[in-house]
Amino acid sequence: MARLRGGAVLAAAMVFAGSALTGCEGLAPPADGSGPSGSGVPTAGDGRAVSPLDNPDGTKPGLAAITSTGDRARARAVIEKVETKGRGPRTGYERDEFGYAWMDSAPGDVPFARNGCDTRNDLLKRDGEELRFRQGSDCVVVKLTLHDPYTGKAIEWTKSRATKVQIDHVMPLSYDWQMGASRWTKDKREAIANDPLNLVPVDGPTNGSKGDSGPASWLPPSKRIRCSYAVRFAQVSLKYDLPVTSADKRMMLTQCGG
Repeated sequence: MARLRGGAVLAAAMVFAGSALTGCEGLAPPADGSGPSGSGVPTAGDGRAVSPLDNPDGTKPGLAAITSTGDRARARAVIEKVETKGRGPRTGYERDEFGYAWMDSAPGDVPFARNGCDTRNDLLKRDGEELRFRQGSDCVVVKLTLHDPYTGKAIEWTKSRATKVQIDHVMPLSYDWQMGASRWTKDKREAIANDPLNLVPVDGPTNGSKGDSGPASWLPPSKRIRCSYAVRFAQVSLKYDLPVTSADKRMMLTQCGG
């Protein structure tokens, strides 16, 4: 092969370097800082997830990011409808006040209720991919891949390590209790506890860090999903006529550019 001379050698080196960088992935963090803890770890994307603006009853998978200027304006319009008030006392709150987890007999018009499959498995089926079921069952999920909206990670889950994926109540039940659900009928409390609008399968440890926090105190680690999370919080609030705190509403609007 003939030798390259002078500038030709430099040019060739630059072309090689450029093509090598083009072929590498994960060299820089996502532009929106959505990687876990800003680490630059490649994210899983939205998978099959649907924007909450296009999924008002929660029957479609997941929480896709809201990114366009027009959709963010629509998101703020939803959040603006939410009423505000201060939190009441937590006195008397017990998980059992909202029925046992996870029942298939939620009252009223709750989607997926009374279909022969409990709420947890309904949600795993809704959001999971590459589903595997227990032998002889079309209900009990034993393996799946989850595109977790809260962290942006793809989680390989098996039933033998069940707590790796938990079902988050977007509007926490204790929060509901403090904002007015303590005065509800048991049927209404069972409805909000099992309504797919209020439920998202997510990374277990991340869900554990949330507790009963509202958006002013806790938001998903993935920044790109925070507007969608705020919209879903608002949708639950509006459906069940539950107010949020003023601080929570301000934070929800901020996540959507308000």
